[in-house]
Amino acid sequence: MSVELLARLGGPIATGGLALLILASPRQVRIAGLVVMAAGMALFVPILAPSGEGARLAGAAVVAVVLAVCLGVLFDRRPWALGVLALLAAPARIPVPVGGEKANLLVPLYVVVGGAAVWLCWSLWRDPRRRRELGAVSWPLAGFVAWLGLSALWTNDPERAAVQLAAFIVPFGLLAVALARLPWSERVLAWLCRLLLAMALLFAAVGIWQWTTKNVFWNPKVIADNTFASFYRVNSLFWDPSIYGRFLVVAILVALTLLLFGPWRRLDVPLVLVIVVLWVGLLFSFSQSSFAALIAGVVVAAVFAWRRRAGVLVSAAAAVLIMLGIPPTKSEDAGASLMAQSEQGLNRATRGRFDLVKYGILIAVDHPVAGVGIAGFEKAYRERVDVPRRVKSPASHNTPVTVAAETGIVGLGLFVWLVVVALGVAFRGARASTPTIAVARLAAGLGLTAIFAHSLFYNAFFEDPFAWGFVALAALAARESGPDPFSGTHVERT
Repeated sequence: MSVELLARLGGPIATGGLALLILASPRQVRIAGLVVMAAGMALFVPILAPSGEGARLAGAAVVAVVLAVCLGVLFDRRPWALGVLALLAAPARIPVPVGGEKANLLVPLYVVVGGAAVWLCWSLWRDPRRRRELGAVSWPLAGFVAWLGLSALWTNDPERAAVQLAAFIVPFGLLAVALARLPWSERVLAWLCRLLLAMALLFAAVGIWQWTTKNVFWNPKVIADNTFASFYRVNSLFWDPSIYGRFLVVAILVALTLLLFGPWRRLDVPLVLVIVVLWVGLLFSFSQSSFAALIAGVVVAAVFAWRRRAGVLVSAAAAVLIMLGIPPTKSEDAGASLMAQSEQGLNRATRGRFDLVKYGILIAVDHPVAGVGIAGFEKAYRERVDVPRRVKSPASHNTPVTVAAETGIVGLGLFVWLVVVALGVAFRGARASTPTIAVARLAAGLGLTAIFAHSLFYNAFFEDPFAWGFVALAALAARESGPDPFSGTHVERT
């Protein structure tokens, strides 16, 4: 049996097991889902394992199993250690050989997910209760991941499909279930907020230092681009400036949620200072997608905070963010280019994204029902367009377009259902029994809004562990919901 066929079979098996874990009620069936999921993941190994590395991979597998068991014991005794370690590991990407090339993957987070799987298995076996941890999100999420896995059967790129499923969809889906299963703890969530903001401040400080010293780490493409551009982009400790910017946007919106909706008046000045520092760090990323995400989050936050009075403030804030956040171009002003009537001008203004999205839509039209299969966008695009050799991976830079092209109208419908339900669960958190619970759900909703807005310009919705974490947080807080503290009446803050 060929490695490509094994990878194709691994898709529906792994995601089918994940769907069982998400939806099933009897613990025996859910544990069986974990086993099936692990069997499906094992089928990806032959196509992803680099050749000639058998002994090293076997040793790494043994170490990974030992670490997973140790972490499983830790999570059994201290469940919220899972949340802490997942947050610490979320930004860490390590270049590893995958198949015939190298990819920057979240290796430390995969170790944490392994521990979560062990803990989840033990927890399910001991817990006789029947519940779906992700609540209302369970059905759309299970349906979407199952369809993604099924599309591996007809994808035009089984290797990239295996990477997408094994590195992002399946492990992050399991992580979301495990996080949503944690017991509610306001004290631990407060410490997680502090940890997130501390990490963001560190990254912003490194980014500001990079801009002042004109010294960028890791990424040779960014270094080369900075040589010829009229502005200097930084990436802090991340590989990509856009991923760095997205992390800071998430942290800014969490701080803004605490500032606007939290009952802790003594934190107002420190939170404002944190937001200012993070915004400066974000500015030097010159990430247009990140500023668009920030604008989306600020607009929604303003609507929740000030209702009808938000219009003027939101418009002014959006205008300032747009003017300061969009980097200049060397040849012409970006704003003037955006007004260009020709496709060529629009494509230049969007840095090639217009053509990618246009052809992505054409691919979706040509494959309307099932798409070209998960991770099949690049090959389908290359078949239509003469892509320069320097363009290594022509992604669509737009998640809905990518979903439509790769999974058809069925996948797009499931994706829309998932996003709408997830945002609904989060923002219905404006009705909660305590301000802390409401803050948690609003933070989750704003975070999801920003990540979705970012994915409209940078196709990485499902590759971002924060998207899955915010879904879990919204579901976790939903179980604690009560009266709405933001129903229009003033909440006294002390």
